Amino acid sequence: MVTLALTHSDTHTNSVILHNISWNTFERILSETGDTRNNRFTYNQGILEIMTPLMPHEHNKRLLEKLIDTLVEELNLNVKSTGSLTCKREDLARGVEPDSSFYIQNELIMRNKRSLDLTQDPPPDLVIEVDYASSSIDKLPIYLALGVPEVWRYDEPVMQIYSLSDGKYIPCNGSPTFANLPLNTEIPRFLASSLEIGEVAMIRSFRSWLKTQVENIK
Repeated sequence: MVTLALTHSDTHTNSVILHNISWNTFERILSETGDTRNNRFTYNQGILEIMTPLMPHEHNKRLLEKLIDTLVEELNLNVKSTGSLTCKREDLARGVEPDSSFYIQNELIMRNKRSLDLTQDPPPDLVIEVDYASSSIDKLPIYLALGVPEVWRYDEPVMQIYSLSDGKYIPCNGSPTFANLPLNTEIPRFLASSLEIGEVAMIRSFRSWLKTQVENIK
């Protein structure tokens, strides 16, 4: 029997938790709701969270994606952006849809892939979770089980970067994907500035800061 355990909402998301959901039911829900829906699904061994992001959440997510676009460009990295790609493995009874995801180190391997099979393909190299505290399911153990190398969790105004090492996530002061730059402290500062100077000026300022950092690395 499917049971509705909790309805949770805040100014960033609305979410519903369902218990006793079989893997087949989860797969059927994914199939019937399609790829164009706004909801995000998280499945953890019979528990399903259905989250509907609201404007503040989506705004911060898009800004973070723009910053990553700037990072890969300035650091001369290839990237395949995979958005809220459904990452799931039946053998682990776990599935998750991050706010955003990227292949960077494994971009070439995944460049021409049209679908994802995590029993054969690598997971995204980087995933982003925005307003992490809004979720009723802790997604970090799911990403750990799936083997995601790097996770960014942004709870305005704090961002934490986690890197996978020896089977566990280690909090980092910088991003291993992006030359260990101190993005966990700098990105919140730039995001906050966008509320005063606007998105375009913020991106321009971030790019200028990044160019200086790259020069120092050289």
